[in-house]
Amino acid sequence: MTEKPRAADPGDTGSAPGGSASEPTAGETPRVVIRNNRKINQTREPEGTAADAGSDVSAEGLVEDAEVVVDAIEVEAEALSEPTTEGPPVVDSPAKPVGQPSEAAGRGLGAEVEALRADLEERTRDLQRVTAEYANYRKRVERDRGLVTEQATGSVLAALLPILDDLDRAREHGDLVGPFGSVAEQLTTALGKFGLTPFGEQGDPFDPTLHEAVAHQTSADVTEPTCVQVMRRGYQIGERLLRPAMVAVADPE
Repeated sequence: MTEKPRAADPGDTGSAPGGSASEPTAGETPRVVIRNNRKINQTREPEGTAADAGSDVSAEGLVEDAEVVVDAIEVEAEALSEPTTEGPPVVDSPAKPVGQPSEAAGRGLGAEVEALRADLEERTRDLQRVTAEYANYRKRVERDRGLVTEQATGSVLAALLPILDDLDRAREHGDLVGPFGSVAEQLTTALGKFGLTPFGEQGDPFDPTLHEAVAHQTSADVTEPTCVQVMRRGYQIGERLLRPAMVAVADPE
């Protein structure tokens, strides 16, 4: 911004001859002050401007006036750039007011909780039922597997029972001697490892679930039905009856 030079003091007596405006000499060139990227250029008086012949322009006064103008411009710019702080402070309000839930919302929440609890109880009962069914299924499979194994073993042993009957008759006649008797004992021991158990001895109480009576007689020596003669021994595998014993029964008189 350019400031016009002040008018010459009437008391000055240094006017140039001929009445023309006085110009500053080489030693009195005014300084240029640059502030806030604003340049103050020296302005020369236009030619033909009338000035008092006896006035001298003071360079120091021009510089001071330019500084005052620049300072005023800077103060005004700072005032415009600063935000206004007038008025009450603004307080950010919460996005969603926090308050007590309404009665309708409470009832809805309680109904939802009850529904979830009922659903949980139903799922728990289903899980318990499925667990019990699986446990029963596993027990049934294990029992069936044992029965299948027992039936297969019983079928094989039942096919060998006639051989055991022949060995028993040979033993009664005293023919199981020597190597033949040793083989018979080994066979009986091997079959016993599979659970084959013989039963039916003379003097045993008669049991219709285990004995097959093929003859009846009376005797004063017994007080209850008794097996007095074993014609063929019976066999069982564990608790399973493989073959009943064939006996003669004596009833008391």
